[in-house]
Amino acid sequence: MQSDDVHGRAPADTLPDARVQVSVVSDAVGAREALVAAVASAAGVDLPAVRAGRVCLHCASTDHGRPWAAASGRPFPVSTASTSGVVVLAVAVGAPAGTEIGVDVERVSRVAAAPLDVSVVGQSSDDRDRTAAWTVTEAVLKRDGRGLRVDPSAVLVDLDEQTATFEGTTQRVEVAHLDADLVLAVAAGGLPVVLEVDPSVSSSGG
Repeated sequence: MQSDDVHGRAPADTLPDARVQVSVVSDAVGAREALVAAVASAAGVDLPAVRAGRVCLHCASTDHGRPWAAASGRPFPVSTASTSGVVVLAVAVGAPAGTEIGVDVERVSRVAAAPLDVSVVGQSSDDRDRTAAWTVTEAVLKRDGRGLRVDPSAVLVDLDEQTATFEGTTQRVEVAHLDADLVLAVAAGGLPVVLEVDPSVSSSGG
């Protein structure tokens, strides 16, 4: 993956080692604690140097909304997601100013039990494909900043091409099947994704 431009032209101010570090950990760890640890690791600083929180772009509340983080005063684009048994933290490192990222994770068993409104190229009834399409959709909408205030069917997912089209723009996404029941998606404008899964994460979610 290179950039939002599916022809592969990366932004000029992207550093050579720019990447998105994605950590998958047990939900036994608090979400904010896990985010602070992930940012500290990505930035190479001690935990006290990291500040993190949330702010809603719609109502300005700090009780919910898009997560944010800074290390030693320097902002880092971040995104978080969770499902039963799992918390996911994504941190962009060396990315151009204004970069936004989105991450989502879901269990196939949960998606199979609930109808979801997703748009997929070559519609598939396979639960793993539907789960992958849903996680891509959520990741794209988190990256946009409006989340599920936007109709999810507005995102057209092409799993074969690993792309999603939203509001006239096609962006590259990355999908990882972590095990038979757990699917992860990252929307980061084509930045390379470095994935680390904690051994404590189980497929059962329990």
